[in-house]
Amino acid sequence: MKKRLIKIGEEQIKKAYSTLVKYKEGKSELERRIIENEEWFKLRCCGEKSSEEEIKQSSGWLFNSIINKHADAMDSFPEPNVLPREENDKEQAATLSAILPVVLDQCGFEQTYSDVWWYKLKTGTGVYGVFWNSALQGGLGDVDIKQIDILNLFWQPGIKNIEQSENIFYVQAVEKEKLCSIYKLDAESLKTANPLLEAYRLSDGVYEDNKALVVDWYYKKNIDGYEVLHYCKFVGDRVLFASENEECYARRGFYDHGKYPFIFDTMFVTEGSPAGFGYIDVMKGCQRSIDRLDSAILRNTLIGETPRWFISDAAGINEEEYADWSSPFIHTTGRIDDQTLKQVKVEGVNSAALQLLQYKVEELKEISGNRDFTQGGTKYGVTAASAILALQEAGGKLSRDMIKASFRAYSQICYLCVELIRQFYTEPRSFRILSKEKGTGFVTYNNQNIIGKTDGILNLVRKPIFDIKIVPQKQNPYQKAQQNELAKELFNLGMLSPDRREEARMAIKMMDFEGKEEILAQL
Repeated sequence: MKKRLIKIGEEQIKKAYSTLVKYKEGKSELERRIIENEEWFKLRCCGEKSSEEEIKQSSGWLFNSIINKHADAMDSFPEPNVLPREENDKEQAATLSAILPVVLDQCGFEQTYSDVWWYKLKTGTGVYGVFWNSALQGGLGDVDIKQIDILNLFWQPGIKNIEQSENIFYVQAVEKEKLCSIYKLDAESLKTANPLLEAYRLSDGVYEDNKALVVDWYYKKNIDGYEVLHYCKFVGDRVLFASENEECYARRGFYDHGKYPFIFDTMFVTEGSPAGFGYIDVMKGCQRSIDRLDSAILRNTLIGETPRWFISDAAGINEEEYADWSSPFIHTTGRIDDQTLKQVKVEGVNSAALQLLQYKVEELKEISGNRDFTQGGTKYGVTAASAILALQEAGGKLSRDMIKASFRAYSQICYLCVELIRQFYTEPRSFRILSKEKGTGFVTYNNQNIIGKTDGILNLVRKPIFDIKIVPQKQNPYQKAQQNELAKELFNLGMLSPDRREEARMAIKMMDFEGKEEILAQL
């Protein structure tokens, strides 16, 4: 039977909510920019506001750059490889390498990875939430990874590393009926969600009258010289759960790893904030110029194709008949000549405007790194397949840099997953794993061998520590072609022949390519 303490109550909740309001004030500019960037992504921003009669043109150059960056990211979807730091932990590292991809797959991580990349490209910062969800696996519980909307997340202003924040608040608007059924609350006592959360400009109507704000409050405390992480969930002034009020969590904290369960994946870093800025922030100025030039050119063309006339009163022309092209006759009462009837002359589009439009398009391509070669296009007479592939590889360095940054965030996600497995996998679980050598197999696993053991000499608890190496699970076509060519070249040189094994080992050790260790092991 858990013993309940009373450390977090109504007074502490009011103080926490006051802190939350201050955090929101420090984040207002970021929230405004995120909402505006979403409009740019949906092609709803095309320069300054104009009258209903004015032609508005929204071209997709910015959108095209974003979707190409996302495609590059998904071409290199990551996969974890758990490495031991000590000889005795090899077996556990190999087992974790096998089951960790299964854990990620069970919580739909590939879709989450895609969603975070879209958010990162649009706003400059993607955020993962790595939680333990006790409701999964039929109540057994499991790791749960979610995409976090920055509009719902609040941290201490002025810090760059999220771990430096004294508190973190994750706020969601939840239906009152759902809260009442889960926590046995009185619907009349729940306050309607207030304007604390900013909202996107959605086409569908969103009703907040039946929702209440639920706050997940994470904070750190120093206990016996160790920093521990505590967690509290509250709605209004009502505490739904507080780890400090539970005897089993009071001293150790809610998560043993002691870190906030939020991983930030930033595009372009800014000082004084864990959130950065993205490609839309860089490109929208150029896109605005392109849209305004497009609108001006289109308007000029349409005006030129719709002739207008100067008509003197002396001509006595029936204007309705004159404007009706289906009528074969036009009645007049006066004399028709160049003085009484003259067409309005419309100048064609200035060549300088067309050149400026093309210049702006090229500028947007340059600043986004989305050149023709990266999309498979050719220019300046380059037609050889090998030359195009080489140019694509050289032009993809910006994408590779972004992907490496996401791999670093992915490593942190895997570290948190391992720590959650270490803390909560108390019961054995069965996993179906795939192996290149053994095919499909099954593994039963729990945390018995990684929770830590006393060494028996100094009474120190030793926990196995692992490193995470990230490798791309999916290679792009160029990398696959390169690997295939290398294999054929090694075969043609006779380096894979058994009688030249030692020579092949010496040569391959000096080379650098993906899968090198596997070939050396086979030799």
